[in-house]
Amino acid sequence: MKNIVFMGTPSYASKILEEIYKAKFNILAIYTQPDKPVGRSQALTPPDVKKLAIDLGLNDIVYQPKSLKESGVKEHIKSLNPDIIIVAAYGQILPRDILDIAPCVNLHASILPAYRGASPIQSAILDKNNLSGVTAMAMNEGLDSGDILAFSILDITGMNSYELFDKLSIMAANLTIKVLNEYKNINPIKQFDALSSKCKKIKKDDGLINLDSDNVCEIGAKFLAYFGWPGIFSKDGIKILDMEISDLNGEVGKILGLSDDGFILGVNGGSILIKKIQATGKKPVDAKSYLNGKRLGLGDRVSL
Repeated sequence: MKNIVFMGTPSYASKILEEIYKAKFNILAIYTQPDKPVGRSQALTPPDVKKLAIDLGLNDIVYQPKSLKESGVKEHIKSLNPDIIIVAAYGQILPRDILDIAPCVNLHASILPAYRGASPIQSAILDKNNLSGVTAMAMNEGLDSGDILAFSILDITGMNSYELFDKLSIMAANLTIKVLNEYKNINPIKQFDALSSKCKKIKKDDGLINLDSDNVCEIGAKFLAYFGWPGIFSKDGIKILDMEISDLNGEVGKILGLSDDGFILGVNGGSILIKKIQATGKKPVDAKSYLNGKRLGLGDRVSL
């Protein structure tokens, strides 16, 4: 398993590609998603995998088709005669005619059959799981339903999605090298479909919180799961950028305590310590500065 076609897009995938490169496997082609406009300026920006490929001097073997079903894609991959195709958060479903070219191995960021689908990392945090991990899976036409080749497990207690993405990408990179080196000796294990669960693609609206109806534990889980993007925010668009669950109890929406870190706000079922906040159209500020600007103090109500 020395000749590899790699398919991946975000930073999770770039860590895997980097490890394959460092292990001196022969990378025949790198498939990633097309460059996309980013930010207010809508500047055309390459995905993380392409950025790494450029840094490694592999930009001449980067391919960015809008769809793997485009004319010539299957023919190109087949002409390379790869031993294996490694897939990591590519962002497209591989059609049957590509799956048939060579063994396709996907590095999925969950312990399958749990969390098949687009958001396994965030979903594990939302469900307040203590454990997650990475599964190396032989791909088939189903949604993350192929045979298990190997897996690694991690304690994820208290981690936000950024931290977990980073740790799982390192685990996935190491697992990839192990699978490539031992592929011929691996005995695949069929997934137990009855225990499977699916997770959906995350939308911006998923970050909306309601202090009156959302339980304190739900708010905490959303903050960790949606850290960075889409973040958590109120119906008025006020974003909570940094927070932790507190141990005070009191009226929902009232300032229950003040500290050097921020202010403690009553929510449904408990309270949260808000450390950094951003009002609509404003720059992020520390929580104390936010209160000073609003002339609010202990016992006052905060409208989020």
